Amino acid sequence: AQRAKSSEGRLQVELARLKFLLPRLSGQGRQLSRLGGGIGTRGPGESRLESERRRIRRRINLLNGRLERLSGRRARAEQRRRKEEIVTVALVGYTNAGKSSLMNALTGADVTAEDRLFATLDPTARALKLPGGETVMLIDTVGFLRRLPHRLIEAFQSTLEQAATADVILNVCDAANPDAPTHLEVTRSLLEELGCADRPVVTVLNKCDLLPDIGTLPMIGSAVRVSAKTGEGLDRLLHAIEENLPAYQRVRLLLPFSLAGLANRIRLNGAVESEEFTDRGRILTARVPRSLADAVRDYIID
Repeated sequence: AQRAKSSEGRLQVELARLKFLLPRLSGQGRQLSRLGGGIGTRGPGESRLESERRRIRRRINLLNGRLERLSGRRARAEQRRRKEEIVTVALVGYTNAGKSSLMNALTGADVTAEDRLFATLDPTARALKLPGGETVMLIDTVGFLRRLPHRLIEAFQSTLEQAATADVILNVCDAANPDAPTHLEVTRSLLEELGCADRPVVTVLNKCDLLPDIGTLPMIGSAVRVSAKTGEGLDRLLHAIEENLPAYQRVRLLLPFSLAGLANRIRLNGAVESEEFTDRGRILTARVPRSLADAVRDYIID
């Protein structure tokens, strides 16, 4: 629980721990009952066991209620994000694949990067600027595990939902790990279980500095070799993200009046949401096809 930074993350960790503990209390009942009790009566140990079970069940119900309310808030935030057309890219993969280190390398974000199970227990989002000038939201998610119990999938739903709703998924794999093929298969299966089969996926072979020859790993989608440690391949990864983005991007442009032709191309091929005129030119908020990305790049404003 100490690895969870948000209140929701702490609730999820506690819920997973209690759900794990509850069915295992029954085995402790015999030991507790030896503390006392006579024939035909329940011993104090058994009473303690039942009391502990009731306490845990009440706590589980309370946590579920709180998480449901937080899930509603998250759903509303997701609706706002979709309305504003903020493009998201999710880092997923087997635990210890180097997702947090890769986020740090790409964005300079101060994200915990440790070789520790479930080190990332909260979805962490950072702005990532792509070579074409567009800024997307990069999200770090909880590490996957082989045969991840359903109770943990439920408990860490907020992190896993980030992958399910992302526009592009980066499947990060520790290419130097001997079990890398298994880890890639685990991720593929879990992504399908989460309903992500139709999402663009880029396989990111991280830690390639430790293994120059990656052999024949089972890729998911396009593949890019990188090293979060040395920076190798990061430029190629950014271009791969761009190639897999949705067909349109939402931009705010300041176009000089001399570029009336470009403004007309945007109206013809995209969708202008608002337009205002200033002394420096016209300010357009528009959904622009990526075929016009190069033409409008120099005129994008925050």
